[in-house]
Order: sequence, then C-alpha cells, then structure tokens
Amino acid sequence: MPTEFVSESAAFPLQLLDSKFNSADLRVESEVTEDQQVDSDDHVQPLSSISAFTARSSINDSADFDDPNLDPSRSTEFDDESPYPEVRSAVANTDDPSIHVTTLRTWVLGLAWAIIMPGVNQFFFFRYPTVPITGIVAQLLSFPIGRLCAAYLPRKKILGISLNPGPFTIKEHVLITIMASVGATSAYATDIIAVQRVYYNQKFSFSYQWFLVMSTQLIGFSTGGITRRFLVSPPSMIWPATLVSCALFNTLHSEQYAGIGRLGGLSRERFFVYVFTSAFLWYFFPGYLFQALSWFSWVTWISPDNAVVSQLFGYVHGMGMSVVTFDWAQIAYIGSPLAMPWWATANIIIGFVIFYWIVTPILYFTNTWYSLYMPISSRTSFDNTQNTYNVSRILTSESTFNVTAYEEYSPIFIPAAFVMSYGLSFASITATIVHCYIHFRKQIWYQARRSLEEQADIHARLMSRYPQVPEWWYLSLFALMFALGVVSIEIWPTEMPVWAFVIALLIAFTYVIPCGMIQAITNQQIGLNVITELIIGYSLPGKPVAMMLFKTYGYITMYQALTFTSDFKLGHYMKIPPRKMFWCQIVAAIIAGTTQMGVQSWMFSTIPDICSSTQKDGFTCPNTEVFGTASIFWGVIGPQRLFSSGQLYQSVLVFFIIGAVSPVMGWLAMKRYPNSIIRYMNPLIFNGTSKIPPASALNYVPWALVGFIFQYVIRRRSFAWWTKYNYVLSAALDAGLAVSVIFIFFVLQYPANGSIGESLQHWWGNTVGLPLNFQLKQLMCSSLRYLIQLLMVWALRFVSYTAQKHSGTLTCHLITSVLLTSKLSPSMGSW
Repeated sequence: MPTEFVSESAAFPLQLLDSKFNSADLRVESEVTEDQQVDSDDHVQPLSSISAFTARSSINDSADFDDPNLDPSRSTEFDDESPYPEVRSAVANTDDPSIHVTTLRTWVLGLAWAIIMPGVNQFFFFRYPTVPITGIVAQLLSFPIGRLCAAYLPRKKILGISLNPGPFTIKEHVLITIMASVGATSAYATDIIAVQRVYYNQKFSFSYQWFLVMSTQLIGFSTGGITRRFLVSPPSMIWPATLVSCALFNTLHSEQYAGIGRLGGLSRERFFVYVFTSAFLWYFFPGYLFQALSWFSWVTWISPDNAVVSQLFGYVHGMGMSVVTFDWAQIAYIGSPLAMPWWATANIIIGFVIFYWIVTPILYFTNTWYSLYMPISSRTSFDNTQNTYNVSRILTSESTFNVTAYEEYSPIFIPAAFVMSYGLSFASITATIVHCYIHFRKQIWYQARRSLEEQADIHARLMSRYPQVPEWWYLSLFALMFALGVVSIEIWPTEMPVWAFVIALLIAFTYVIPCGMIQAITNQQIGLNVITELIIGYSLPGKPVAMMLFKTYGYITMYQALTFTSDFKLGHYMKIPPRKMFWCQIVAAIIAGTTQMGVQSWMFSTIPDICSSTQKDGFTCPNTEVFGTASIFWGVIGPQRLFSSGQLYQSVLVFFIIGAVSPVMGWLAMKRYPNSIIRYMNPLIFNGTSKIPPASALNYVPWALVGFIFQYVIRRRSFAWWTKYNYVLSAALDAGLAVSVIFIFFVLQYPANGSIGESLQHWWGNTVGLPLNFQLKQLMCSSLRYLIQLLMVWALRFVSYTAQKHSGTLTCHLITSVLLTSKLSPSMGSW
C-alpha cells in the first residue's frame, strides 16, 4: 500500500518524504525503470487510532458548518479515511505516484476523443431526437483500447518518447476520460450563432464564432485558483457525481481498498458486468420495442378526450400526475438518483409537489395570466390568438425591437408551468446568497485564511505531494480569454458594450463559490441564466444578440468554472497531478470547441432546411428553438413589458422576496428545533426543478422513488451492500443505457432511412402516446373499462363467498344486490 507521508510530530505540518516525484508538468512520460520504482518500505502510512489529525479534522475545522452529508454513526475510527461513507465506498485512500500519467497514448486517445465526441454530439445536437454520446462511453471504450496498446505496441522510443511505457494505468484512464468529456456537449455559445442565423439572419465570420466559443468556454477555467481552495480541497465538498466515475474506474482496474467493506458475494467487477448487460438489453423495450413503457400515462389512455385529465395527467403538456416509467433514461434524465444524497432528493421532490402539483394547477384553473387559453406546460410562447408567437412580426430590418409592430400584433403569453419556472429561478438566486451567508460564511472565511497544505483529509494530504497550478497560469488564461471576448463583441456588430461584458463576469464570479458549494454537497447546480436575462433585459432593452451574449458570459462562465472544478475534484480523488490535469483540460477544450464550430458551419452550409419544422431528417433544432424563444422574451420584448409595474407578470417578482426570506425562516426554526428535519432544508426546493420544462413528473417522481429506495432504505438497512455496490450500480445502469441508445440508433433506426422494423414502429405499444392515435386510444379505453368490470365481477364473487361463509345466505344476497346495483348504475357505466 504505497503512500507518502509520515508526521514530524502529532501535529502539522506533515513532512513530504519524496520530492523526486514533483516532476515536470506537461511532459510525456517514458518508461519507468526498476531503479525508478518507489521502495514501498519508504512509504509507510500508519493506521493509527484517533490522533491529533482527528482533532483537527474537517468536521471541527469547518467552523460550525452543519454538514447534512455527515453521518456521525458511520464515521471512521481512523485518520486515514474520509469521514463520509459515500467517499470511502468509491475512492481509494492510497496513491502510487510511480505509475504513468501523461504518456503518449494518454494524449493520442484523449485528443482523439476530444475530436470524435464533440463532433458527433454537435451533429446530433440539432436533431430531434438527439443521440448523445456521454463521457461514460469514452470511459468504457478507452479501457480495452488502452489495454490493447499496452499489449501490442512495441516498447520503443521515438524522439525520446516511449510508444509503450508499460501497463495501462488508472491515472492514464482518468485523464483520457476527462479530455473526452470536458468539451463533449455542445458549447452554449453555438446556440447564439445558430439563433443569429435562424432568427435574425446574421451570418458572421468563422473568426467571430471561434473567438466567442473559446472565450465563453475557457474564461470560467481561470477561476480554478479560487475554487480549488473552497470547492476541491475541503473534505465536505464531496461532489457526488464524481463518486460514480471513481467507482467505475476502480471497478474496471480491479482496485481494492478498505472503503468498499468486507461484504462477500459477487465481486464489484462481475456485478458491473451483469448490470451493464441487463441495462443494455432492457432498453430495447422502452427505447424501441415497447416505447409506451417509457411514458406509461395510463389515466389519459382511459379518458383520451378529456382536457382536464390531459392537463393534470398528461406527460407532454400536462403535470404528469399518473405517469409511471420503466425507462432508466427518463429516471436519470435529471441525474442519477443513486448519486444524490436522500436529503437533497427530498428537497427537490417536496419543491416539485408544492410548486408544480399544487400551486401551478391552482394558478392554471383560476385563469391566472390567461393560462386557460394555453397548455398548462409548454416550452413555447403564444400570441393572443393562441398561436405560437411570431417574432418576425415585431422586428425591424436590423433585428431590433419595433414598438409599433408589437402594439399592433400581440403581447406575449407563456404557460403557467413556464411562468412558475421563472419564479422559482428568481427565488433560487436570492435563496442561494442568503443560505450560503447563514450556513457557510464561517467555513468560507476559514478556508480563505487556510493554506492548501493544511487540509485535514487523507486525500488532500496525498495530493499535497504534487505541485499546485501556479496562480499566474490562471491569471494569464483569464487575460487572454478576456481579450478574445472583447474582440468578439467590439469588432462585430453585437450591440453589447464592454461594461456589460464586465458586469456579466462579475455576476458569474460572485456566484461561483455559493453555487459551487451547493453543487458539491447536493449534486444540483443553481443556474444563472434567468437572472442574467433579467438584468440585461432592463439594461439593454430591445437588443436580443446583446442579451444572448450577456447571458452566456454570465451563466456559462460559472458553469464552466464548476465543470473545471468538478474534474479537478475527480483528479483529486484519483490522485492526478494538478498541473498535468490543467493542461489536459485546456488543450482538450480548445480542440473540442474548434471541432464543434467546424461541424456546425458544415451543417448549416450543406443540410437543406436545417432548423425548419419540416426538415426531412429531423434536424429541427429544438434547443435552438428554446434559446430563440428566450431571446424574444428577454431580448426583444424585454422584462419591462412583462414584469414592471402594471404588466401581466409583475406578481412573479415576489419570488425574489420568497427566496430571500425562506432561508432566514428556516434558520430561525432550526435554532428552535435543532434536531428536526428543518436542518436539511436547502435552496434546492426552489432550484431542483429547473429542468421543467421540458422535464415533467415523468422524470422527477420515479427519480425520487428510486433515490428513496437506495439512498435511504437500503443505505440504512443494508449499509454493507450499499457501500460495495451502490455507485457501481449507478455507473453500470448509465453505461448500459448509453451504449444501448447508440446501438439502437445506428443499427436499427439510422440505416435504410429508418425503414428497418417499420411495422414494429407502428404497433399500439409504440404509438399510444401520439396525438394522432385516437382510435387506438379509444380501443384501449374500452379494453381497460372491460378489464375493470371483469375485476369487479370477480370481486363480487369473492365478497359473496366470504359473506355466505361467515354471515349467512341473507347477508350474502343483500351485499350482492347492493354491489350489482352500484356496478350497473349509469354513473359507473359512464365512468
């Protein structure tokens, strides 16, 4: 068990034994010879009982930080383990600094993925339905490829660089996966470019596009020097999503460590294979053979022509009050429920029930904001004729707001669920600041004064052997990306001033620590897109391009900063040298962004009718439609015509006050009842439902149920099983789903223009959710009614038999007569 430290005394600082491993930061490693191997006798990590380290542990050092993830009953008795069972079960508490990290195959495989994944995902980004290739696909495929390279490449050197330095290591695997995923999803700024072309007929040069994408993607990375102190090194910042990746890495590489426990039975490797195979095969049913399993909206099948039933129980434009799903893609749509602590899941589902199952229907059926003239939930906006809002009718030839045309046309109307999502976004902004001030201010101040070398945590101590990224690297990156941002908004006619650019960055930097702490603890991120839209809408009304740029710099800067930090936490857990991690992320992000811009430019120049609702191949650009609608709402019309005094949606601003007051009330209640569940209340009540729309109860209710089963019931009743298998189960389900989605699309749907299995695509189980399948719905309705009547007949016979056996024949006939009368009554028949 190679480790690195012994203590000079019972107190800090810990003495670094080997400094020889603090090597170059961005060099390709060659073979490690035998005389370079670490002598395990020189690296002894004592397993001591409670010591001075524990006295200075992160629990006490958090300065009265009430950590809801900390379970004292599960705390460790040794100072060489994390105090969090989630971390202990997924992360090894050892490090071998002698293994390879940045080899030639690391760079080749990592950069190959940094081209393939962003390119393919950008291509499908504009298509509906999309087929995303997630980082877990690269994580799985890189493992056998790396093993093959280690087995068959010659052990030779070219220009001093080894083609095959030895076995494929877990640290190489981690870096390859991070390079693959850092820019895998479509860059947010590509939507700006698409909306400019589709909605406002603006086609700027590739230089503008590249400057814009690079500055928005990388300027957030420059906050790494700040975030590592507050969001990476502290043990309480566990980052639940990274634990799933850690568990999968350790499972694939057969790593054994104390945190997985001593439960017998299947090994984690075999368990992963079984679950992965099952998940891969099962998705063929809800994803291809019987798609109704994905949206089992049985109440609307019974009464397909009832508008109220559709609004309350429908899954497309309704509240989904009856929806059941057997599709892991739907359950994990908002994130894996196996990775989120139960208390955080409970916050989200409570907020969902209160605001979307209680408040929203009340607002809708009382016709608040003229809601009854629209669906209760939709991602589009409407005019006063109940048609989709036509933005071209209120624009000038320069793509700016035309007041006269707006007054002649129509105000804009949005559905009740959409209005609620804006209100909850307002509440989450103020709730986040107040909550973090009340609960985290002492910890933030403590971490600001504490050096990174003094973190009282085994993983931070293991990582302190590696040199940190110098602050001037981050400052240089910020200066360069700031310059690119200024060039992109000044040279081209974006109508966005530099002062607005600076304010957007200040908003992002203000929220990065509070939002990062909430995400690191709860696995949910607070979005800044709505508040940035509100600010710029008032500051620069009638300028949609400036609004989109301001929102992107204000929101994505924080988003990218937290993505960078999350990857750094993964590297922290897996003991990756920070400087090598930094350069791998930066280089991969640049290549990924450039690839995305090239693919998008090619698509708009070669695909006919792209972003049209009638595009024959499905390239209808649904995300661009949402982005464009927001640009109309906030940029063209502006919030002053929506939320100012006397306007239709003025009352929504009260959510700012609700968000600010709620944490204070919760804090006062917690002081009065310190051991109650109030201590678990969190801004997630407001922000956890931020994916609505387009998400619905189909995604939230089953997700919360699965989270309750695994993160509460099993964790409490079978902690040993949970410790060994929980995160492996999450990784296996995600991996099986991802591979199955890709297989179904490229093997069964894409070839032959989708004609494979055409008859199968049109059977009832795949069309029952479609609006045009009215006759089949009626047939299903009749079938369900017949089934219910049949069950009632059998129930009658059972009741009659029971009554005859226990109460005599007279009672039997009396009960039978009453029930038959009820069964045959007109009200029952109409039902």
